[in-house]
Amino acid sequence: PSELGGLLNLEELHLYNNQLNGTIPSSLGSLSSLRGLYLHDNPLTGTIPSELGSLSNLRYLYLARNELTGTMPSELGGLASLEDLRLHTNHLTGTIPSELGSLSNLKVMLITQNPLRGTIPAELGGLSNIRELYLDANQLSGRIPSSLGSLSNLEGLYLYDNQLTGETPSELGGLLNLEELHLYNN
Repeated sequence: PSELGGLLNLEELHLYNNQLNGTIPSSLGSLSSLRGLYLHDNPLTGTIPSELGSLSNLRYLYLARNELTGTMPSELGGLASLEDLRLHTNHLTGTIPSELGSLSNLKVMLITQNPLRGTIPAELGGLSNIRELYLDANQLSGRIPSSLGSLSNLEGLYLYDNQLTGETPSELGGLLNLEELHLYNN
């Protein structure tokens, strides 16, 4: 219910792995103390409210394995404290917002299995703390940005099952912490 947006001292909201339906209330954007929002594994529909981008203390945003549609709000790029973003296995469309490249505390980005189109934003090279970057099983096209070669903490890069073209950037050879590189089926 939208009334949950009135719980101003709430720090964690765990509603995952249920049969909750309906949309994500935009009023959750008022939960200024929220550090973790876990709504994954439900049949939630509708779009991701742009108001969630105002949750300055949010560290974990799990909206995976729902029935969410529409585009990823560029406002999510304002989540300065975010460490883990999981939006995979939905029906999100459009492109990856370049604003996500400003999430300097992000360690995991998992937005696989959506029909996302367009190119991989070069701005993702600004994810200085990222360890796992999952962009696989979308409909991404164009070249792999050479800026991803600056992700010195990266341990896993998953870009398979897309429509990427061109050469693999030589800059990826500088990813000394990389343990897994998946580029197949492009």
